[in-house]
Amino acid sequence: MVQYQQLDRTLGALADPTRRAVLERLGRGGATITELAEPAGISLTGMKKHVRVLEEAGLVTTEKVGRARRCTPGPRHLEDLRAWTDMYLQMLDGRLDRFGALLDRTKGTTT
Repeated sequence: MVQYQQLDRTLGALADPTRRAVLERLGRGGATITELAEPAGISLTGMKKHVRVLEEAGLVTTEKVGRARRCTPGPRHLEDLRAWTDMYLQMLDGRLDRFGALLDRTKGTTT
């Protein structure tokens, strides 16, 4: 479905532990791809691929600064995912409320 394409990219990006670690690191401030690759113990080429997936999901933006590419948290930064999970949490809360009401009615008829 077209409406979920961005959500699919976000969830796909978050499915990888290296990409989640990159987002966690960028939460403390921007970093170059080299600074992200070194602690992860992966090659620059490998980190560039992870950053590209995050960038396509809108979770990271990159900017060329001299010879380095600097990464910062992206403009979308999990907003789509939050909206989607909030929708399901509200739906589940409604079901739990109805189940609780049913239990109360059942309890009232059996005692």
